[in-house]
Amino acid sequence: MIEIIIATILCWLNFVIIDTIFGLPEKPGVLGAKVIGEKIEKIGGNLNGGYFMGNIVCSPDASAGTLLGSIMTYLMGFDGGLLAAFLVWIGNRLCHDPGYAGSIGALSITVIITLLKPFITPESFIVGSVLAIFTIQGLCHKEASKVLGNIYKAVIGWKR
Repeated sequence: MIEIIIATILCWLNFVIIDTIFGLPEKPGVLGAKVIGEKIEKIGGNLNGGYFMGNIVCSPDASAGTLLGSIMTYLMGFDGGLLAAFLVWIGNRLCHDPGYAGSIGALSITVIITLLKPFITPESFIVGSVLAIFTIQGLCHKEASKVLGNIYKAVIGWKR
């Protein structure tokens, strides 16, 4: 259980940090993300956090990269993580997503899993990825968008 908790935290940090740095909260990057962001804002959530959540739903960003990287690293080792990054990159191109957050997410989680493999099983990262995504997309859109919006504000201050 401790492994899963640690893996969940690492997965959450992996994709939230990468997606924030790549600008998911700034604006809708793909069709549909704007609609989701505006709907979340209408229920009292944060617009930038809503854009972040909309971009996750509409394109394979770092959350998808983290999950796919975890699965493929479990199945095929380091090479599987590299394959996942490539497949996510193809998915981004199919969605007309100009970014690379998904591929970076897959690559970074592959490295993290490889380095921590003696201490945390790759299977724990698969569960951790699902739980991390659930905390952003499945618990409460309004509150999750506010957390993501606050992270975005902190990063914007850091970028300037």
